[in-house]
Amino acid sequence: MHTDHKTTICHGCGLVLPDRHLDPPDRFNASGECWQLFSDLSCYTVSKQDPEFIHQYVVDAYEAQHVGGKTRNITVIFGLIGLYLALEKGYTGKQVQSAHMQIARVWNDWPRLEPPAPLACLTVLDVIKAPDGPEKNAMIHQWMAAVWKSWSDRQACVRETSDGLIGRAGE
Repeated sequence: MHTDHKTTICHGCGLVLPDRHLDPPDRFNASGECWQLFSDLSCYTVSKQDPEFIHQYVVDAYEAQHVGGKTRNITVIFGLIGLYLALEKGYTGKQVQSAHMQIARVWNDWPRLEPPAPLACLTVLDVIKAPDGPEKNAMIHQWMAAVWKSWSDRQACVRETSDGLIGRAGE
């Protein structure tokens, strides 16, 4: 007996997954199947209730990786700012979340960014596959770094914008 194994491709990250006919999310350029993986990972990170608040890192990596389509401009910019603050400034997830709130109070003119090329070499699936605990946490950081690296041509702009907006928010 022949079984037809259909797949779907996530337009945001390029991940190829078995097609489960899941509806795509309303706010991201992602397949429903990829979104389900993100939702599963979110359940894991939120339930940790860790002081670092690693969940924010997952949100920012996913936002910055699923650009285009119906993804809002602010979503992409906040994802990139979050990755910058965490990876280069050493912010915890709680500090990134606070910075997002500060920035939102002083700026609302977000540019539209096109997806980077090439796409990041890691996806939410790589994180899901890692064993829970320190290995999964380490994979979250590797995913963040891979997504941030894929935006290398925009990093200077993100740094400058972020530092300027955080400075204005603190005035």
